[in-house]
Amino acid sequence: MSTIEAEAISTGRLELTPLTVGHAEEMDTVLSDPALHTFIGGTPDTPQALRSRYQRVTAGSPDPAVSWLNWVIWLRDEACLAGTVQATISLSGHGHIAEIAWVVGTPWQGRGIATEAAQALTTWLGQQPIHTVIAHIHPDHRASATVATAAGLTPSEDKYDNEIRWRRSIRR
Repeated sequence: MSTIEAEAISTGRLELTPLTVGHAEEMDTVLSDPALHTFIGGTPDTPQALRSRYQRVTAGSPDPAVSWLNWVIWLRDEACLAGTVQATISLSGHGHIAEIAWVVGTPWQGRGIATEAAQALTTWLGQQPIHTVIAHIHPDHRASATVATAAGLTPSEDKYDNEIRWRRSIRR
């Protein structure tokens, strides 16, 4: 597989900027609310753990058939980071698939930021050699289901780790 790399993506209010280790300090504040882990489990990373995780993900997948793409969400009007979006691209029997996820810090939730970022990400992925976009969403996480719907994904009957697999086919 030729590696797909994250590129800057602009929307009306946002800049999706490829993640760097240097983002860890500000993202520590963005991601510090334990409520962000209600549906995914765990607790917020320490600043050191977040920096280590960013070092791992920015180094890329050890599997050459998998691309890890990660962006921070820059809220232009407030000149601050508000969350992240990510895509893991791999090869399936029918071509490339992208598994996506998003997180918006608690102070910025309810303002359409996750929706705008997820829509921009899926539009960008539609310009890549990808046939399917997938998101895994906890069945009780209505806000994420709303974001997925706005990004053109629909729920399937498939479950993975007790989450519903949402899909969007990209027609070429």
